Amino acid sequence: MTEAERMIGTPDTPEGGGAEPERAAGQEGVEERPQSRGKRRIAVLFAVAAFAYLLDLGSKLLVVAKLEHHAPIEIIGDWLKFEAIRNAGAAFGFGEAFTVIFTVIAAAVIVVIARLARKLYSLPWAIALGLLLGGALGNLTDRIFRSPGVFEGAVVDFIAPKHFAVFNLADSAIVCGGILIVLLSFKGLDPDGTVHKD
Repeated sequence: MTEAERMIGTPDTPEGGGAEPERAAGQEGVEERPQSRGKRRIAVLFAVAAFAYLLDLGSKLLVVAKLEHHAPIEIIGDWLKFEAIRNAGAAFGFGEAFTVIFTVIAAAVIVVIARLARKLYSLPWAIALGLLLGGALGNLTDRIFRSPGVFEGAVVDFIAPKHFAVFNLADSAIVCGGILIVLLSFKGLDPDGTVHKD
């Protein structure tokens, strides 16, 4: 090897041989980070959904066992009471003649959230969708398993503020999730974590 060949070859061999793997490793890290972050957001979504669902289910079981067919319990005078009622309609007692339709809508919401979860990289969106999912599952469970029949079941409501409709914890989770989604959309934050400005 001549002196000229050594001078030309020396810088290329160690740096050229070492630089490529480092770049490749760096690129792999960039590709893996969003995937792992997405998995964490999906875990948050399902954890929030499970918490909301179990809290709603537990409260309804307790209400049916201890409060149904009994006098309402005053929490804050007559401004807030716990009073067990069966609601065949949508949230807050609307549309009692369309129980089956609301059941189908709740099932569709669950499917949409499950599909959207695949592109989820935003923590606030994960929390919002988790609240929606947990609430929808809570009321859907009532519609499937409670009387008068499958997909026609009446939802158990028990939170009764004065001059307002009676509702449950699933309704609360759905409303809170919906409000959070509106706020996130207003701020331009998308479920994939990107921010857009109109």
